[in-house]
Amino acid sequence: MTVLCLRNPKGMIISLKNEKANAKKQILLYGSAFLAVFLWASAFPGTRYALNYYSPVSLMVMRFVIASVTLIIIGLVKKIRLPKLKDIPMFFASGFSGIFLYSYLFTTASITVSAGVSSFIIAASPIFTMIFCRIFLKEIVRPIGWIGAIISFCGLAAITLTQVAEFSFDIGLILIICAAVCSGVYSFIIRIITKQYTALEATTYTMVAGSIGTLLFLPTAIQEIPDSTLFVNLVVVFMGVFPAAIAYLTWSYALAKSKMTAHVTVFSYLIPFMSALIAFVWLHEMLSIFTLVGGVVIIFGMLLTNLYNTKHK
Repeated sequence: MTVLCLRNPKGMIISLKNEKANAKKQILLYGSAFLAVFLWASAFPGTRYALNYYSPVSLMVMRFVIASVTLIIIGLVKKIRLPKLKDIPMFFASGFSGIFLYSYLFTTASITVSAGVSSFIIAASPIFTMIFCRIFLKEIVRPIGWIGAIISFCGLAAITLTQVAEFSFDIGLILIICAAVCSGVYSFIIRIITKQYTALEATTYTMVAGSIGTLLFLPTAIQEIPDSTLFVNLVVVFMGVFPAAIAYLTWSYALAKSKMTAHVTVFSYLIPFMSALIAFVWLHEMLSIFTLVGGVVIIFGMLLTNLYNTKHK
């Protein structure tokens, strides 16, 4: 005799709905992270181009003032909450590390370091985020993860050698490496902030806090505007609205919704390839084989780190 076992139709429907809802959340999360790194990748050649007309400090203040205004407008429309007084130092810490200091180091270094090389180095920032999350958030990293980190730093050393000419070390390379550390610190702090604030709130107040310091260079930027062109100013506006405001917002959203920091930061490894492609098409920049090999080593090491994902205690 054959016995037929029928499942609860209502339970199946609910299960399917939950699966679809989870799939949509994952698509939105990963889509946000991908959009952020794509926009950030465009900032590397965009910065190189704009530096033909603006000084690093002028480009920095214009980019982030535009970003702050954009986010404030969005925040007013969405009626975001004001930050608590006790959390203001945290916003200034994230703004100083991820906006002011990162941007100053990055734009200054971009004068001498190509977009392709700088993007490969900045892609190492998730390693620093991993270290901070291990120390302060108790995210345990397996030994294979640390092996991947060591491999990445070997690739970073290979790229460093491409910037050494006649035993003269390019200071721009040091600045880019410091910028990568700042980027790692920023992602770590935002991970903490978004446990209490929405992605829009975290990004808006961080951007405003970081932009306050750049106002010192506003007079210089105003003086340089007449010597620029309409196209370069459109590039600056684009960099303020998209690689700054929108990219930071979608990145904060992804960090807030992700269960683990590494699930999001792995997308940073796509930046070098995207940036190199954009720089090749737009600026006709060529990368040496040594640089490409070093970049691939960096990405391989960091992917190795993330394939064996971290876990909480």
